[in-house]
Amino acid sequence: MLIGAHVSTSGGLVTALERGTAVGADVVQVFTQSPRMWRSPSHTPEALAAYRDAAASHESIRATFAHATYLVNLASGDEELYAKSCRCLLENLVTASAIGASGVVLHVGSHRGAGLGSVLGQVRDAIERALDDAEDALGAPACRLLLENAAGAGGTVGRSLDELAAIVDAAGGDPRLGVCLDTQHLWASGVDYSSLEGADAAIDALDRSVGLERLGCIHLNDSKVPLGANRDRHENLGEGEVGAAALASLLGHPAIEDVPAVLEVPGDGDGPRAEDVSAARRILSDGVAARARARGEGAGGR
Repeated sequence: MLIGAHVSTSGGLVTALERGTAVGADVVQVFTQSPRMWRSPSHTPEALAAYRDAAASHESIRATFAHATYLVNLASGDEELYAKSCRCLLENLVTASAIGASGVVLHVGSHRGAGLGSVLGQVRDAIERALDDAEDALGAPACRLLLENAAGAGGTVGRSLDELAAIVDAAGGDPRLGVCLDTQHLWASGVDYSSLEGADAAIDALDRSVGLERLGCIHLNDSKVPLGANRDRHENLGEGEVGAAALASLLGHPAIEDVPAVLEVPGDGDGPRAEDVSAARRILSDGVAARARARGEGAGGR
């Protein structure tokens, strides 16, 4: 499993590769524009090409993911906000594709209590239109759009894997759609994967709902809030309510061994550090070892 980190692009896109290297990451995730402003990306074609070329030939960074702007709300009942969200998603997809990203991770938004059924059509339309328009703008296929599971606060869309599956189904199973599984959001939404059996059940549920083939990346985070708290609060690995052992139970599952895991932890306040990436690798190793022991014990008992 490749281990990555969300890093800043301050000073230019290519600096993300330098920051990823500095913390020992195999993968980086970036914002291609301000995460909390509607300002359109301002990267020149030369800057986009420079990142794409540098990433393609990089010795240690194996993949790039982009995270869509937090303001996007494809479930909004406000026509102006919905229109802005659709435009912003398109811009994110075009820019991410231009730098050679493997996918754009998206928080779908909130229906504010109206219910998923009432907004499913507009969410589907926005996604399909953005993917189609991005391909038209690029003159080539766009990168995948990865729908992220939510922690479950308020009327957030994607508070369960079944909700993400409903969007994929509404889009006719579009192969350009995938999912991003956030470990903190999963915990906060009430999914207990603190044992091998619990982790197996969580992975089985993912496979039954959206399908493991759609899992494009994992956001690897501990949680400041307890199981089922329905709040999005990330913590450094092993320092939160999930804990290293529970994360190991999930991360060591063989069905996800080829899925990149990206850290979005606070670190010292500026995001993932080298020690956080090292902690992730230890947790992964512990998880793989725990499953190997469990298989050995099972074989010995037969």
